[in-house]
Formats: sequence, structure tokens, C-alpha cells
Amino acid sequence: MTPKYLQKIGGLCSIFEGLIYITAFIIYGGVLEYPDKNATAKEELAFLSENYITLSLLNFTSYILFGVLLSIVVLAIHKRIEKDLPDVSKLAFVFGVIWVGLVIACGMITNIGLNSILEIGNTSPEKAMETWSSVSIVSEGLGGGNEIVGGIWVLLISLVAFNKKTFPRPLTILGILVGTAGILTIYPLDLFTEIFGISQIIWFIWIGITMIRKPVL
Repeated sequence: MTPKYLQKIGGLCSIFEGLIYITAFIIYGGVLEYPDKNATAKEELAFLSENYITLSLLNFTSYILFGVLLSIVVLAIHKRIEKDLPDVSKLAFVFGVIWVGLVIACGMITNIGLNSILEIGNTSPEKAMETWSSVSIVSEGLGGGNEIVGGIWVLLISLVAFNKKTFPRPLTILGILVGTAGILTIYPLDLFTEIFGISQIIWFIWIGITMIRKPVL
């Protein structure tokens, strides 16, 4: 694969990443009607059962497919910046690869957990929801509830690009803000997670367009 072709494919994948984010926000926030906080185990289980296909496909798209596309983006960006501050570029690549693994693992665990709790729910709804709670904790810990690893990746490549002007200066400044917001998700505040998610939509699409329009420097 030529460097120019890799940049264009990476740019296209980056744009798809942004679109996946948008789709997830719409479905999770505007389409699915979650049970309220006072819902019983049976009501929560019924929601998961009724929306099984939607949730499974959404988990697959938002995590597993996202992770696969992300791996191409990570490689393409690494190839683009590897000659600029080589050590920092390599460190960014390492964090990018780790993020890919965490995202894919999060999706696989969530989907397998969803299958399991529906089977358990046939005999014990309460035990099923206890199991789902454990699955959710693991999933959130891997990356669903924090974006530290992804934030470090975006921050590092943005710092490299800012120093060497590999990407437009406004884009690198946005990347620094995105990365900082991702790192700040270590604090249990939804605000930082929302800022990271929304700003990264813009970042993914913008950096994707840049890589397609200017595949080589």
C-alpha cells in the first residue's frame, strides 16, 4: 500500500469514526427509551430483551467496528508524523494501539454479557441484572466510562503536529483540547465525557478530510 493510498483510506476511516459517534449519540440519546431509576429488575430486563437487536448492533458498530476502523486511522496518522519527533510519535502510536484493543474488548464483553444476562433472566431477573451490572462495570472500566487512553493518543499526535505543522494549526489546537478533555474523564463528571465525544466528532471528520485532500506533505 502506497503512503498516499494509506492516507486516503485512513482519512475515509476517520470520517466514518465521526459518523459512528453521531449515530451512537442519536440512538442512545434520542431513540432508545430507558427505564427510569425506580424500574424493577423485570422492567430493566424487558427493556434489554425488547431492544436486544438494536443494542447488539449498536455495540458492534460503536465499539468493534469503531475499533477496527480506528486501527487504520492510528496507522495512517503514525505514518504521517513518524518522522516528526520520532520518540513522541512512537509513544502516540503505542497509546493508539492500546485504545484500539480496549475499544474492541469493550464491545465484545458488552455483547457477550448481553447474551448471557438474557439467558439468566429466564429463571432469575434479579440475578441477571446483578450480572449485567458487573458487565457494565468492566465495560466502563475498559473505556466506556473514561477516555484517558484515547485522550492521550489525540493529545500526543496533536502536540507533534503542532510542533511540525503536519496538520492545519486550528486542527491541532482542537486536538489538544480534545485530548485534554479525554484525560480529564478520569474525574467522574459527565461533562468531560460529553466534551470529549462531541469535540472528537469534529476532530475525526476534520482530520479525515485533511488526510484525503492532502495525502502527502
